[in-house]
Amino acid sequence: MEQEGMPDARGLSRKELIKRAGLAGAAAAIPSMGLAAPVADAAEQLEPLKALTAGEAATLEAVLERLIPTDATGPGAKEANVLRYIDWSLAGELSVFRDVYTSAVTALDAYAQSKYGAAFAALPTDKQDAVLSDMDTNSATGFSPNAKAVFEMIRGHAVQGMFGDPAHGGNVNFVGWKLVRFPGPRLVISAHDQRLNVTPASKMQSAYSYPLFKKSLKGAL
Repeated sequence: MEQEGMPDARGLSRKELIKRAGLAGAAAAIPSMGLAAPVADAAEQLEPLKALTAGEAATLEAVLERLIPTDATGPGAKEANVLRYIDWSLAGELSVFRDVYTSAVTALDAYAQSKYGAAFAALPTDKQDAVLSDMDTNSATGFSPNAKAVFEMIRGHAVQGMFGDPAHGGNVNFVGWKLVRFPGPRLVISAHDQRLNVTPASKMQSAYSYPLFKKSLKGAL
């Protein structure tokens, strides 16, 4: 089992991933709610892709499941449907990254094939972790502009899909917010909720459920 604050075999623990996203401080300030990992909705998994090809989606899904795995700590990228967030985004606001993802997935599979003799999704998890570690340390070759840049791009979008507003396709059933014990967005934070050792009342809802943002939602997705 991963020790507190120590990286696992990937060299990047779940806690470190959250810290890099700037979420650890907020999570530590709110007591645990003891939440269990929900089962992913099969209907959501069968949704047609908007931007990615089936092959790209399979490779990317495998990457995301290693970056944010489902484990004893809680749900991961699969339950949050981070893949859907990226796919929807590549068809919309992140469309500038569409071709970048195509070349990234091609390079990833080529590197995995050259080092371990199989495409990334076909590798056992320890070898998948080794490939991602090579990317994180920028020792993997064949990536443009380099492996580290590609790793950070995917990791950044994975964090967005895991912890962003569920209206954009990820964070299904608010699993990301529950994982870091975020009580949900609100327009007003009371003085009581700002006190130390106070557990804010949980109100899980999309920010777009507020009338102030409803108009923005139509243009966002």
